[in-house]
Amino acid sequence: MGIEIERKFLVVGTTWRQAPGVRFSQGYLNRDKERTVRVRLAGERAFLTIKGVSVGASRAEFEYEIPAADGEQLLKLSDGPIIDKIRRVIVLEGATWEVDEFLGENAGLVVAEIELQSEDQAFARPEWLGEEVTHDPRYFNSSLAAHPFSQWHAKPAA
Repeated sequence: MGIEIERKFLVVGTTWRQAPGVRFSQGYLNRDKERTVRVRLAGERAFLTIKGVSVGASRAEFEYEIPAADGEQLLKLSDGPIIDKIRRVIVLEGATWEVDEFLGENAGLVVAEIELQSEDQAFARPEWLGEEVTHDPRYFNSSLAAHPFSQWHAKPAA
């Protein structure tokens, strides 16, 4: 079984924009609280991902590359709105950060994620790293599909 250990942070400033980005579109075939099933188009590639329930910063994750044409068709079957974002990958002191700049109904939200080997693993904090939101379910992509950032009453400071 694959385990994902991931921490999530809000992003401040603009220096993270220096990295090139790839357009992502993703939708959910299942957003049950016990599991999510996601289809994602990432540039010209497509993936099907199944994630289990989060326990701390960890959860089961299984991801499979699928034909892009299948991904496009599965995206049409998604439950709820499609999440659109630009992802930038930034390597800093041996750690890989994925910075997602959300578009559409989630425009204005920028989140950075880092995958770790353990929940207590130390890592360098980039200057653009803001408040940690790992344990706030509003920032899960599956939640953003149901309750977009633009509809939140109190938006976090950037």
